[in-house]
Amino acid sequence: MALSGLEIYKLLPKTNCRECGFPTCLAFALALAKKAVALEKCPSVSPAAKEALQAQSQPPIRLVLLGDDKNKIEIGNETAMFRHEEKFHHPAAIGFVIEDSLSNEEIKQRLDKINKLQFERVGQLLRTDLIAISQTNDAERFVEAVNLVSTLVNFGMVLISNDASALAIVLKSLAGRRPLIYAATDKNLAEFSRLAKEHNAPLAISFESMDSLSELTKKANQAGVPDVVIAVNTGRHNSQVIWELTQLRRQALKKANRSLGFPLITVASGLGSYDEVVKAGDYIAKYSGIILLEGFKEWAVLALLTLRQNIYTDPQKPLQIEAKLYPIGNTTEASPVLVTTNFSLTYYTVLGEVEASKVPSNILSVNTEGMSVLTAWAAEKFTPDKITEGLKKSGAEEKVKHRNLIIPGYVAVISGELEEKSGWKIIVGPKEAAGIPSFLKNLG
Repeated sequence: MALSGLEIYKLLPKTNCRECGFPTCLAFALALAKKAVALEKCPSVSPAAKEALQAQSQPPIRLVLLGDDKNKIEIGNETAMFRHEEKFHHPAAIGFVIEDSLSNEEIKQRLDKINKLQFERVGQLLRTDLIAISQTNDAERFVEAVNLVSTLVNFGMVLISNDASALAIVLKSLAGRRPLIYAATDKNLAEFSRLAKEHNAPLAISFESMDSLSELTKKANQAGVPDVVIAVNTGRHNSQVIWELTQLRRQALKKANRSLGFPLITVASGLGSYDEVVKAGDYIAKYSGIILLEGFKEWAVLALLTLRQNIYTDPQKPLQIEAKLYPIGNTTEASPVLVTTNFSLTYYTVLGEVEASKVPSNILSVNTEGMSVLTAWAAEKFTPDKITEGLKKSGAEEKVKHRNLIIPGYVAVISGELEEKSGWKIIVGPKEAAGIPSFLKNLG
């Protein structure tokens, strides 16, 4: 179990020297307990205390890195079972499986399709992260397929093979790209661990039971492979898979079982039906660090990327945009001005409807700390004073000649006070964003 601030304080020198940047050793200890500062900041900690503190300061789930500096993927290092407790830190990596049985032309076509699977949602670009090459033929074809993929894309890579000799060849050609080796078993663990250590690559480990898994991860660590990923068998009833994913997370976080404290990887087969997509979504939520997809349905990928974005958004810090005046289209001094909040989902919904109207307009985003219109109004974050302040800071008065401001219909109640405080004529717009196009076209 992690030490409390007071327990850490007992191990510190208690000199209050302030060289760590904190006024007292107790303040430093409290920060250390929250993992907000590194132990190295204390110049006077004894070797014995340092050893004890470093041991307990290790994350319950190891942070594992895949890919190179340009396409670095970080998984693990999670500290919460449930998102509302804190937040999930490292979004699950999503990738596709490509078999070497495909022709080179088919592989190129699939990679081209994968490269185009990019979506923008509330100002963020959503895309997949990994390509997994699965060996189904001889070593020569596997090596050829891996080299082809590595030259065409810059994604992180997973090497799915039981052939150690083939893996040795491709790992040498992928030096510096840190591909994930998938997957060692009790039969080939020693050989795969040697490859992983030699090429500084993370190693996925497949297992039959929790007890055997603990022994396998310990052996891999002892062989010099610290970066382990646990491969969970998804070829069973989904309830069993979810139970195992949850138990592995619980063992790491609640039981401090370091032999199970590694990120997880799952393979979602098919994706040809809604049921398969739901399963893949379950793996994102509970608690897979990597999800490999065998299907290429665009709607399925969009659904999973959107789910991942929602789950890995800090629940205590909504997505926000910068509060300012946004010109949409070829605006002029006569273009309308609409006001909304800086909650990303609200802003981009309004933006889409303004663009659909084809009426060049200005959208004034007011800082409401990421709240939607009605929530911000109820919390007194979307008030006449706040909107007036936003108008002044944005320079709206210099950018348009008129003094007409369109407010959301749901907050029509503030129109009188807002008109008095801002000096602008208030026009009450539609309640729903869907009404914006026809409203702007008929504004006159």
